[in-house]
Amino acid sequence: MALAHEPNQYPYSEKDFDTTLITPSYRVELRNSTNNELDKFINANVVSDWSQLSWKDVGSPYKVKTVAKSRTQWEKEHSSTMPVKTSWEYFNKSFHEWFVKDVPAELSNKKKALTKSMAHFKFSEVLEALGDLTRLSLWNYAHRIEDGIWDPRGKRALFQGLDVSKPRILFLGAAEGYEAMQLSAMYPDGEVVMVDYDAFCKIERFGNFPASYPFLGENPATGSPKVWYKEQMNINYVVEDIRNLKYGREFDIVISVGLLEHVPDEHKPEILDFHRRFVKPGGYVIMTTPRDQRKSRLYYKVMADVMNHTYRELMDIRQMGLYVYEAGFDIVRHGYIKVHNGIIAKVR
Repeated sequence: MALAHEPNQYPYSEKDFDTTLITPSYRVELRNSTNNELDKFINANVVSDWSQLSWKDVGSPYKVKTVAKSRTQWEKEHSSTMPVKTSWEYFNKSFHEWFVKDVPAELSNKKKALTKSMAHFKFSEVLEALGDLTRLSLWNYAHRIEDGIWDPRGKRALFQGLDVSKPRILFLGAAEGYEAMQLSAMYPDGEVVMVDYDAFCKIERFGNFPASYPFLGENPATGSPKVWYKEQMNINYVVEDIRNLKYGREFDIVISVGLLEHVPDEHKPEILDFHRRFVKPGGYVIMTTPRDQRKSRLYYKVMADVMNHTYRELMDIRQMGLYVYEAGFDIVRHGYIKVHNGIIAKVR
């Protein structure tokens, strides 16, 4: 169904509720504006009693071992392991390039390149063109068709029902900051502090996040559904190492997306402590990680040159939850959505 458009910076409004549109780079998702069917978008309460779960029951996360060629090349040139900060800088630039693609145009160009290579019958060119087309087709399905990366309906299902008003939200490792903006739309008139130690994230990933992207949230004056935009939110983006932050326990919500799975087990307690040290007593900690499922393993294999610059694991929700529970958190809500696990917790 087509969406109604207005010739201004905020092209979607309440009259566009319950419609969706695929743009050249992403999907606009305004269906289920009343949130009445959010339970369809999250498989919740997989574990009834976390105290009874053990690592013998759940096993270890799946380690992604395929590495991006650019990392391999860097390490060969420097005769050393790529530093963690450098690996994130490589990843952020690589990943952002895919978010800004005009996918239909790129698909058309890649198909033409493949046809040309096959006509020349140059095997190496054919393989390269096939690889390019495969990666682009997979990205098109995951991000534009399925909307699995941003997943607004799944994220809203995870975030619903928090007991907060005008919350202060801290996003650790924020990248483009999508999830904090979704939270800000659902719980408006608060403050968002995004933190990432790669300045590229503030300047490019967040800075060039489409101002016309609509977030479904709430009108604080009426309690009815409302469309929100990035420029209408109170956002402060801080470029800093999380370890150097001077905040106290002053945030109603502390969130991270895809952070816990990027360190081995010996460093996970430190990652979890970053969340504890900034959340108010009684406040919420929200975390997501990529799900361990067959299509996720395939995705990280095919998209290795785009995604795999850093240490990475894939978990199921029980593994993720056990890390969180054993670190001293009570789990308020947990479940899995399209391609992510999600947990809402409070400090025990």
